[in-house]
Amino acid sequence: MKLILREDVEHLGKGGELVEVKPGYGRNYLLPRGLAVAANPKNVRELDHQRKIAEAKATKLKASAEAVSRRLADTPVTLKRKVGEQDKLYGSVTALDIVEALAARGLNLDRRTIDLAEPLKTVGDFEVPVKLHREVIGKAKVKVEAETG
Repeated sequence: MKLILREDVEHLGKGGELVEVKPGYGRNYLLPRGLAVAANPKNVRELDHQRKIAEAKATKLKASAEAVSRRLADTPVTLKRKVGEQDKLYGSVTALDIVEALAARGLNLDRRTIDLAEPLKTVGDFEVPVKLHREVIGKAKVKVEAETG
């Protein structure tokens, strides 16, 4: 029996996949629980249509992420902090600090996109990875300077 899964089913497949199952499993478990629909020509056409829409949306999201990645590369950020001995910062520069500095320059990102293993604690130039899409990782140029005055 051929069915189209509506949701992910463990040990069988992901939602939207066309699967072959034994008739009893399909009739008695998958169909009554709404986990699958029959793979008739109408439902297969609908599945293809939904796939095309999802692919177009994914392509658009990836293109948008690549555009943001290019803007990130062209938008260096300078943060000034108080420093102590050997150019060590009092406190640190966190992902939130970087996001706020980027927002001031017109790039609104979520702080969870900044892939900072640990906060920056020294003066210098850093390239911080930014997860914009599962296939696109941008680099934010961050310069930490000593505050004068």
